[in-house]
Amino acid sequence: MTTFKTTYNRRSFLSASAAASGGFLLGFSWLASCTPAEEKATALTMPDEWFDINAYLKIGDNGVVTIYSPNPEIGQNVKTSMPMIVAEELDVDWKKVVVEQAGLNTKKYTRQIAGGSQSIRQGWDGLRMAGATARHMLMEAAAKEWQVPVSEITTDAGVLMHEASGKKMDYGAVASAASTLPIPEEVPMKDPKDYNLIGTSVKNVDGAKIVTGQPLYGLDIMRDGMLIAMIIHPPSFGMKVKSVDDSAAKAMSGIKDVFTFTTYPDGIEKTWSDANAFPELVAVVGNSTWEVIKGKNAVKVEWETVSKGETTAQHAEAFEKLLNGKMDVARRDGNPEAAFASAAQIIEKTYSAPFLPHNTMEPMNFFADVSETGAELIGPIQTPENMRKTASQALGMPEDNVTVMMSRMGGGFGRRLYGHFGIEAARISQIAKAPVKLVYTREDDMTQGTYRPAYMVTYRAALDENKNLTAIHIKGTGIGESPVFENRYPAGAVENYLVEKSQFDSNISTGAWRAPRSNFIAGAEQSFLDEVAEAMDKDPIEFRLELFEKAQKNPVGEKNDYDAERYAGVLKLIKEKANWGTNQEGVYRGVAAYYCHNSYVAQVVDLKMEGAQPVIEKVWGAVDCGIVVNKDAANNIMEGGAVDGIGHALYSALTFKDGTPEQNNFHTYRLIRHGEAPKAIETFFVENEIHPTGLGEPGLPPVIGALANAWYKATGVRKYHQPFTTEEKVLG
Repeated sequence: MTTFKTTYNRRSFLSASAAASGGFLLGFSWLASCTPAEEKATALTMPDEWFDINAYLKIGDNGVVTIYSPNPEIGQNVKTSMPMIVAEELDVDWKKVVVEQAGLNTKKYTRQIAGGSQSIRQGWDGLRMAGATARHMLMEAAAKEWQVPVSEITTDAGVLMHEASGKKMDYGAVASAASTLPIPEEVPMKDPKDYNLIGTSVKNVDGAKIVTGQPLYGLDIMRDGMLIAMIIHPPSFGMKVKSVDDSAAKAMSGIKDVFTFTTYPDGIEKTWSDANAFPELVAVVGNSTWEVIKGKNAVKVEWETVSKGETTAQHAEAFEKLLNGKMDVARRDGNPEAAFASAAQIIEKTYSAPFLPHNTMEPMNFFADVSETGAELIGPIQTPENMRKTASQALGMPEDNVTVMMSRMGGGFGRRLYGHFGIEAARISQIAKAPVKLVYTREDDMTQGTYRPAYMVTYRAALDENKNLTAIHIKGTGIGESPVFENRYPAGAVENYLVEKSQFDSNISTGAWRAPRSNFIAGAEQSFLDEVAEAMDKDPIEFRLELFEKAQKNPVGEKNDYDAERYAGVLKLIKEKANWGTNQEGVYRGVAAYYCHNSYVAQVVDLKMEGAQPVIEKVWGAVDCGIVVNKDAANNIMEGGAVDGIGHALYSALTFKDGTPEQNNFHTYRLIRHGEAPKAIETFFVENEIHPTGLGEPGLPPVIGALANAWYKATGVRKYHQPFTTEEKVLG
């Protein structure tokens, strides 16, 4: 049995106290990203005295357990999976668990962020400790009441038992007494073999509310006296407001005000999440959404150019110059130049991908109520701490006077890491002197920026006269960042290896998009490896496994950031489960494997062609993400990642003319449709006892390479440039 110290850094502490109703409150400030589940059963009732308490694991006198969720929920279902971890160690009946969303509280929590697929991974130890510590204290309280050694107390589904005497009692019966006990210095943790809840399938705790339309999202927020606000930003990147004629709008029914404002006043210290191409905006404020839309359309704005708007052709030219010019060497193993000079065959291919907007189902929105003494901010934000820091400066008030509450999000994908829309709502409320809900139209969001960057990469491979791979050379560039990870596979598996990278700036703002950088480079890398395998007359999976064997037995370099054995493991699993090597008439198969966000994923795509249109028959997946907490959630995440990756690779691109986005809604921007999604998706998880790692993002990157490789098998045509259905170099 593993034991954990209950305090493991200077900032860590536990505190217990009795609630007004006699319940037990256990604080866990070190739960950096725990995300318990919200109210799940109307039959459960909690004492009224607990309604306003947050950031605690609570046990009521009726045995019901409440856990507040510090982290944002963006659809990855951590609001269900994370409380499962607490409930497992607490040994409580899941039917008696209630979850409530906590607001931002930096004194209690250390990582209230939804990003990087880190919530489960970084919350794992803390969540288990919270449950195990509470269980131990309840056992101690029962032992004192029954006058028996605590070692003789056992628990089962929220019931304390003493086998020798036959005594039993509910957790709630000793919750108050437990709260008076000192926090134990260390507590035992369950062996994974003894898990009863972790590893099962548990339905989304918000599921019933979602399907019945109950208020959960930012757009659902309603307050007495609340006004609706919308913004007008420049039509092109590189422009700003010159003049505004708002006379017609102000004369319209329901319009309260129209004004120009700056989101970020001069002198404030912005965070990385304040990326925003249009800080100077025109706000339209009124009584209702429809009235404000009409008023917005009546405002006449004159714009002036401050920097030249960029075009697709200009970006493409910049990419080509960088790839053909000097780049920074990020890694060099062996003597790649000599290997290429003596090569019998050189394979060289270039891959590209365009800008992409995030297109969350729920457009950007935020509620703000700002007074002279404080600000209340509520809405869908992945980085609430950064938002509060910036808001306090923008509003000119101490951080302690700014509260941020996270609503459930109708999609994030990285878009809501950048909280300018929350700051905009706060500034509008401050100027309008009223509570407001800022609402973006789809067009506002798609043309605002913060896009997935456009990327380009060239791969080269050298083969000797016996068709042995002797060297690999990678050159990658992108707008704002290079897509290349120099220490990821095939680094460590090739004796002569060279990586060069660069980036260039643009006045078009960019940011994280689901599985940043990996969402492009995985597809390029895995497509290229298939082409190399074909030139070597090798099966694609066997070729990859040979490289992993080299990386295991005789790795090149010391900075390889993957475990070759686990990487090979998912390939072996997918080979077995998908019956790789078997053929179905008219169906063609492609494979890919990739490591990102601490997890390993291999996928096989089964594809057939109906004319020029690909039809995805099935996606097979093999995943090593350590312990799977919630099988339902894990399968859903993998299915969503596969559909997302396939859809964007096939159809999506955002282009520009003189800095103006040429797509602003779904009539011009192509997304995958229901009938184009894979007909079946089946995922297999490696069973081990390794601590959980990321899953929200790793399921997207490899499926793009598997799709491209299957398409080649079906048509004989390789896919180098996304979107695959047009096969154009669409670079912004």
